[in-house]
Amino acid sequence: MLALATLAAIVFAWLNFVQRSQFETPDDGVAWLDTSHGVQAWRVAPNSPAARAGVREGDTLLAINGSPVLSQIQVTKRLWRAGLWTQVRYKLARTGEEFETLLITAPAEKPASIEDYARVVGLIYLFIGLFIFAKRWNAPRAAHFYVFCLVSFMLYSFHYSGKLDPFDYEVYWSNILATLLAPALLLHFALVFPERTEKTGRSLSKLSLVYLLPAALLLIHVSTALGALGFVPWLGSRVLLDKIEYSYFGICFLATGFVFYNSYRSAPAGVLRQQLKWLTTGTFVGIFPFALFYIVPFTFGAPMQMWMKFSTLSLVLIPLCFGYAIIRYRLMDVDIIFKRGLAYTAATAVVATVYFSLVALIAKIFDAQTNSPVSGMVAMVVAAFLFQPLRQWIQARLDHFFYRDRLDYRRTLIEFGRTLTNEVHLDPMLGSVMDRVSQTLLVDRLAIFVEDALEPGHMRLARSMGVRLAEPLDLGFLEPARPEFARGALFFESPRAVQGVSDSVRQTLEQLDLNYFVPCRIREHTVAVLGLGKTVDGDYLSSDDVELVETIAGYVAVALDNAQLYSSLEQKALEIARLKDFSENIVESLNVGVLAVDLDGLVESWNTRMEQLFAVTRQDAIGRKLSSLLPEDLAAEIAARGDSEQVTGIYKQRLHHQGKAFTVNVSITPLVSKSGERIGRLLLFDDVTQRERMEEQMSQTEKLTSLGLLAAGVAHEVNTPLAVISNYIQMLAKQMPDGDPRQSIIDKIVKQTFRASEIVNNLLNFSRTGATDTSDIDVNRVVEETLLLVSHPLKTSQIQVVKRLGETLPPVRGSANKLQQVFLNLFLNARDAMPGGGMLEVRTAAHNGSVEIEIVDTGSGIPREHIHRIFDPFFTTKPNGRGTGLGLSVSYGIIKEHCGKIDVRSTPGKGTSFHVEFPAARKSVHV
Repeated sequence: MLALATLAAIVFAWLNFVQRSQFETPDDGVAWLDTSHGVQAWRVAPNSPAARAGVREGDTLLAINGSPVLSQIQVTKRLWRAGLWTQVRYKLARTGEEFETLLITAPAEKPASIEDYARVVGLIYLFIGLFIFAKRWNAPRAAHFYVFCLVSFMLYSFHYSGKLDPFDYEVYWSNILATLLAPALLLHFALVFPERTEKTGRSLSKLSLVYLLPAALLLIHVSTALGALGFVPWLGSRVLLDKIEYSYFGICFLATGFVFYNSYRSAPAGVLRQQLKWLTTGTFVGIFPFALFYIVPFTFGAPMQMWMKFSTLSLVLIPLCFGYAIIRYRLMDVDIIFKRGLAYTAATAVVATVYFSLVALIAKIFDAQTNSPVSGMVAMVVAAFLFQPLRQWIQARLDHFFYRDRLDYRRTLIEFGRTLTNEVHLDPMLGSVMDRVSQTLLVDRLAIFVEDALEPGHMRLARSMGVRLAEPLDLGFLEPARPEFARGALFFESPRAVQGVSDSVRQTLEQLDLNYFVPCRIREHTVAVLGLGKTVDGDYLSSDDVELVETIAGYVAVALDNAQLYSSLEQKALEIARLKDFSENIVESLNVGVLAVDLDGLVESWNTRMEQLFAVTRQDAIGRKLSSLLPEDLAAEIAARGDSEQVTGIYKQRLHHQGKAFTVNVSITPLVSKSGERIGRLLLFDDVTQRERMEEQMSQTEKLTSLGLLAAGVAHEVNTPLAVISNYIQMLAKQMPDGDPRQSIIDKIVKQTFRASEIVNNLLNFSRTGATDTSDIDVNRVVEETLLLVSHPLKTSQIQVVKRLGETLPPVRGSANKLQQVFLNLFLNARDAMPGGGMLEVRTAAHNGSVEIEIVDTGSGIPREHIHRIFDPFFTTKPNGRGTGLGLSVSYGIIKEHCGKIDVRSTPGKGTSFHVEFPAARKSVHV
């Protein structure tokens, strides 16, 4: 198929060249453009027939020789009918005025020199492709590379003449197809060269994107030509398509260069790196001038200049660099290509001899002409059937000639690999490996490096052949994690000229003088490295030779691994048993209950913490239903989550089990096997009883702490009006005469103003842990002053106050204003609890080094559901506008600040009693 395509392309290129050189197209020198106003002159070439006739850009063409012109295509057809060197009459319109002019048609300009140069570039591509494909048709990517070369040949060699006959149309569309396909083929080749290790799905998706854009451009081109899908076939569409396709051409080639460069950076040193260096250089140097000086100006609408056409000269560098990489660095293993090419050449010669002999023999037997189609057909069929057997027979004879003794070793090498795995002794096995490899590949320098048991991850020289060692070796370059080992082999083109390594490594490479280091890998682990030099003839190994060594390296890895496995098997078993015990100890030591159940709900694991939580021993729990071991409500919650595939949890489940109350958090997760199959459930029980209590205390503390932030704002807003009141009341006091009965009232106002200001400022100390100014306080005096302060509200509420204050109370260390605030809050709360009047009793006493204050009212009492929340900030049962919920919380903070205690007892409907206790102040001891 490819041979027929190649033959057709060559014939078409030759016929196109002849037609292009002989056919002359009549032209007026104007690029006509179909517009809504008619056929307008888009560009007029200087010194063209139209320019000499006075035609200008923007003129509208109305008729040619009296025949109306409605489209640009009609202009071309009318000029073809008129022929060359014929006078035609143009009727034009310019700025609304019509006029006629005469012009003489002339041959269209043909860029013969540029086209001939492009044909030379195409021939270079074709020669390189034929060289590769004919010599190595079955090499990896050889067919792909040849198709790229063939399409490039069509791209540079096919130029439609303008005759617009069927052959010219075929040339035109072939050139369009080649323009779109050649960049995609080259980018595809760059993405798969060298061998890629990507997953098939990802590779196919990437390659499909490469060919998606050219397919879309081809569809648009065809639709434009046919006037389908809403596209209009006019000159503007063709110019726009040319810009898009040239841009696509340049972008693809630049992308190819970057792909080659990326592969070059990650490639190991050696032949492959040299190949990629030339491929990268050729692609960039070839496409960059053409893209910069031709594609970019053309895309942005710059007029065509002669210097732009000269930029195409750089395109020849792409195939030349490819050819140099092939010849110099064996891009497709030229040595093998040559030897296999001889087989094809000889087979072709023999088949040709058979073909002509059969034609002559048939003509003689049947007395027919030698050019008879029947005799030619019979001879062709016979020759086709003989070609492949003859090629194989000749190939076998050539293998004997080139390889001689090595051929027998190649055939027996696989059997050697099979028997290698039976050898468990290291030295005899390594010796056998070196002898066989040396005889098979004719290599006289060999070395085998194995992993050092004393330093895992480092290699040591185990055996060598033809290597002279004078100094210690630094084998750090044989790091098993090297990326070159993962890709196949580490190659040094010249061990004496290697760069980027330490001096000790360079000296080691010079001593060894080995070019190839092939890892012996098993289960993605490098257990040894096989080092080889050049052949006895001084040649590098071919890709087939390297592939053969990599196969042997796999067998060597298996043999070495077997020997190591025998010695470590027992140790691994002991280690597994120890790890099993260790994991079980971890589970048993956890302070979290751990149990596992199967899919039927039977308990399979039950640790010590579970025994402590539910008072069920492991022996009694294993094998029983989980629902029979846990409290009914908890078992129901767990069963409700039995079908969940996600991790679920039960938060703060309160349990009463066997007379014990506690709170647990339960985490439920699916239990899966190594294969990902669900085999049960894993449950974790965490006793959070103590944690819950601590959280409640922390919550209370956080609420009280937040008041400190609120107090700052309150102090700022309240102090301002208090200061104004204090100033004016003091001014008023100075204006009153001595002995005025209102003076005592004013003094009380001043005193309470200062106290209010101090109360507001002391709000800041509610959550403050630092020390404040304190003094010895007489509690009875503070109580008396507070009762005096609230005497009027209590009297108006018809509340009778009963005081039973103890005598000779010891002082309390603290702040009088803060304690007064506590009592004030308690008294006012008692008043609010007795809206219809009642009795308020206040008792003080000294007991066991403490001062106790008890405040009892006969009010409505506190409901049981509210008794534990009365000290929470902002909690109140009073109607809106009568309470903020801060009184008791602030009092609670002050009492705690004074190291005191507060307790409440209440009976709904009968009254409430608050019991406050402060430590008595200690007397100073003087020594």
